[in-house]
Amino acid sequence: MSDDKKRKLNSAAKVSSVKKPKLEAIKPDGDEDDVKDRKPKGLLSDPALLNRSKLCPYLDTINRHLLDFDFEKLCSVSLTRINVYACLVCGKYFQGRGTNTHAYTHSVAESHHVFLNLSTLKFYCLPDNYEIIDSSLDDIKYVLNPVFTMRDIRNLDKEDQKMSRTVDGTLYSPGIVGMNNIKANDYCNVILQSLSHVKPIRDFFLIEKNYANIKRPPGDTAFMLVQRFGELLRKFWNPRNFKSHVSPHEMLQAVVLWSNKKFQITEQGDPIEFLSWFLHILHKQLRGNKQPNSSVVYRTFQGEMKIYTRKLPPTELDDVQKQLLLATDEYQEKVETSSFLYLTCDLPATPLFIDEFRENIIPQVNLYQLLAKFNSVSEKEYKTYKENFLKRFEITRLPKFVILYIKRFTKNTFFLEKNPTIVNFPVKNIDFGDILTEENKQLHKHTKYNLVANIVHDGEPNAGTYRCHILQKSTNQWYEMQDLHVTSILPQMITLTEAYIQIYEQQEDDDDDVVEVKQPS
Repeated sequence: MSDDKKRKLNSAAKVSSVKKPKLEAIKPDGDEDDVKDRKPKGLLSDPALLNRSKLCPYLDTINRHLLDFDFEKLCSVSLTRINVYACLVCGKYFQGRGTNTHAYTHSVAESHHVFLNLSTLKFYCLPDNYEIIDSSLDDIKYVLNPVFTMRDIRNLDKEDQKMSRTVDGTLYSPGIVGMNNIKANDYCNVILQSLSHVKPIRDFFLIEKNYANIKRPPGDTAFMLVQRFGELLRKFWNPRNFKSHVSPHEMLQAVVLWSNKKFQITEQGDPIEFLSWFLHILHKQLRGNKQPNSSVVYRTFQGEMKIYTRKLPPTELDDVQKQLLLATDEYQEKVETSSFLYLTCDLPATPLFIDEFRENIIPQVNLYQLLAKFNSVSEKEYKTYKENFLKRFEITRLPKFVILYIKRFTKNTFFLEKNPTIVNFPVKNIDFGDILTEENKQLHKHTKYNLVANIVHDGEPNAGTYRCHILQKSTNQWYEMQDLHVTSILPQMITLTEAYIQIYEQQEDDDDDVVEVKQPS
């Protein structure tokens, strides 16, 4: 064999012994969200081929007007909550992105190609099944999951806070957004709106890491209420919303579930009952205990009072028998210390007769008269089935935010009655120090409070509606909010309403009480 032939055979053998690059196709992910994106090997590691994940020709088909992330994250076909994707063209939710999934079928049938994974916040193009990486989609990601920094929160109440603009051009102020009324959930809406303007509550829940890592026992799914409330507040204060209203659908679904259907979205309820239940379950889920500062709820709303109780002798006894009973230990005055999250104010009874002009008189009462119940001197009689008691209340510690519940409804054997008495109250500079004893007053540096939220009931006792008045601190402007309707209002008009629940904020510096309330333009 010649030398030339030997050299050719040797070179052919060397070529055959070299491993050829293996082409590995990228397997489309099915229903697994947390599968890591596998980097292709061999020839597919070419940067030009990898850039295909960043370029998508269908981004102009996205319709931001139809995107709504306020509803439950479940597939519109199978109703499952696992691996749900939002179609960014029509706004509907579908499961998965593999070849046999509802999202894949929808993309082929309707020619809708851009989808967002609602849990991982990743964008995909179907049916080609590749991830889309494009900074122009960041606004959609932010609407789904708004994120606030400490700097953002500090700027929320500053005077230079700018108005925001929705996709359709509507201007709105972050924090002042309407809420959908699904059927009869306005009693929940007014409470959620009011709590969103209580600064410590708002600042705590706007930063998710404050409560994301709270230890809880296995199977404790009621913590979902805390997460849903945090999501709702972040949507309220989102400066980049696509629309100027928010739907509380997910929040209220959690409320119905964890209140064992005590609070419904299809039946009217009582805001004070919902507020009491909601604050207690928030405190419990944040691992609060009986200590005053064990949760943000107690730090904000919990006050303390002494309750003096003495038993009254039966009225049918004569004076001598009454005196003998009053000398026994059972009829001596007893003192107990109790905490409170809100103060119940009792309205005087309405007049039974009409005036000389044949018209009903709408009685009026000053708020300080109602607060006199807590001055440690005034006594109020409480009746039970067998016994009567006299009680007086002495507030020993005022919270940073005082919630007043003006008791308008009374139930008797036959029906529910409403007291329409108008309460005259100041919007600023109400001094709770007037109802404190001198000893307790020395313990409080600040006793003046300003109104931040006012909840009103309109209509008949069993068929009325609720609305609220909210103070926007950045503009010092009052707004009236009733579901989706948001209008500016003069502070003088607030005092003419049938106030039901009020929230007052403690003044940190008494010098700021000279600030004038701006009137709407």
